[in-house]
Amino acid sequence: MKEYLIQFKPFLLFLAKFAACYLLLTFVYQNYLNQFDEKKMDVDGFTKLVANQSQKILSIFDSNSHTEINTKEASVKLYYEGQWVARIIEGCNALSVIILFVSFVIAFKGKLKSTILFILFGSLLVHVFNVFRIALLCIALHNFPEYDSLLHDVVFPLLIYGLVFLLWIIWVNKYSLYAEIPSEK
Repeated sequence: MKEYLIQFKPFLLFLAKFAACYLLLTFVYQNYLNQFDEKKMDVDGFTKLVANQSQKILSIFDSNSHTEINTKEASVKLYYEGQWVARIIEGCNALSVIILFVSFVIAFKGKLKSTILFILFGSLLVHVFNVFRIALLCIALHNFPEYDSLLHDVVFPLLIYGLVFLLWIIWVNKYSLYAEIPSEK
């Protein structure tokens, strides 16, 4: 058993760091969310920000697009071409995806400066990508409502998780301490 622990020590350390970071960040995020009362249809500020930024993107294509606080549930209604096309809930704001991204980067150690910069720029990229993703999803749902499930449940989640996966690959291969040092010829 001891030989297996020694053999798999790097993987087990990665797993422990990932789990600790993920649980800590999730705890902090949950405490943030607990400030808002869902029973009173209270929407957290970051979700409102994402909805409003998505609406700004939509306004490029439709000057009448707008948002409204939903009075029946804790969400923001997003309108496009006079039609309510999406409800933005807490799960749409991509903070849980950013927590996953950050936890992996921290667990797959790198130099402190490059880790901090990669986390900051990667998180910002995920956020901006998510805002555009929501806007595109609204346009797609408006034009192809019959593909609602496919678009919302498959295509658009695949895009955001694909971006995070790509960022992880870049991190591991370029910036982590495990990145290969190119050989000089």
